[in-house]
Amino acid sequence: MGPMQTYTVGSIDCTNTGIQNLVPLANSLRNQGKLLIFYTIFYAILAIMFAICMQGLLASISDDRPTYVLERSLIGTNPGLGYRPLANLTELGSVVHYNSKKPDEIKFWTDHLDEFLTTYSNKSGGSNEKICDFDTKLNRGDVCAVTLENFGPCNRNQSYGYDRSKPCFFLKLNKIMEWVPEYYEDVNDLPEDMPEDLKTYVKSIPAKERKQIWVSCQGHHPSDMEIIGPVSYYPGRGFAGYYYPYTNQPGYLSPIVAVQLERPTLNQMVHIECRAWAKNIIYDGSLRDRQGSVLFEVLID
Repeated sequence: MGPMQTYTVGSIDCTNTGIQNLVPLANSLRNQGKLLIFYTIFYAILAIMFAICMQGLLASISDDRPTYVLERSLIGTNPGLGYRPLANLTELGSVVHYNSKKPDEIKFWTDHLDEFLTTYSNKSGGSNEKICDFDTKLNRGDVCAVTLENFGPCNRNQSYGYDRSKPCFFLKLNKIMEWVPEYYEDVNDLPEDMPEDLKTYVKSIPAKERKQIWVSCQGHHPSDMEIIGPVSYYPGRGFAGYYYPYTNQPGYLSPIVAVQLERPTLNQMVHIECRAWAKNIIYDGSLRDRQGSVLFEVLID
């Protein structure tokens, strides 16, 4: 074996041993370059696939209609019934309690109603909004106006009756996309448990006006029925059928019904149950799984 050849180029060791030491380094750099190219291509393909999937998803989603409605949706087909005013104080729960001689306590509740009705006061009044009755013909996309002037004494100027111990409450059904109510129109097919005063009302109005989701409010217990006093409804005893179905029309406002307690007994808690009546509204009055109704309490000092 011949002697090791040794020579230098500048300060670089150019012995055979030095050159042999550079070979693994070159291979390592070459492998790292291959890995860099591989992962660049891999993540680029992933990004392209993700973009294609997102484009397909967005193309399948409508801006006007959810993908799943009615039975296929989480909301289901049974609208809930809500009421206002509703305190945002946990300790009050569902109790409306105030002293009719204390303006600050009256204002607490009327301010809640003012806030709730702001949407109805500041309505858009667009070209698709109509003043409706049971003879109105609606085109696709039309909405019926909710007119606050129709709520009698349940208005801001009269403090919604709270200063006279005649408080008003507003009832509203939750919106369910494309839900169509099935009405109790046949006076011979009214539910047995429907209050007699509501049955009398339904029988007294023209047939075309029976396309409504009826509303009743009464004492929850027999003792409550004795102290609740007369109850008035504005503009009527139900949610008119011409507001349905809701199809996400621009400017749509859910109909509301004002309920006024005319002479509730003072200094006694009154438990009040309000119920919505339609053939396809399921009723369950249990406290744990209440459906088709709402329960609240009123105490006026």
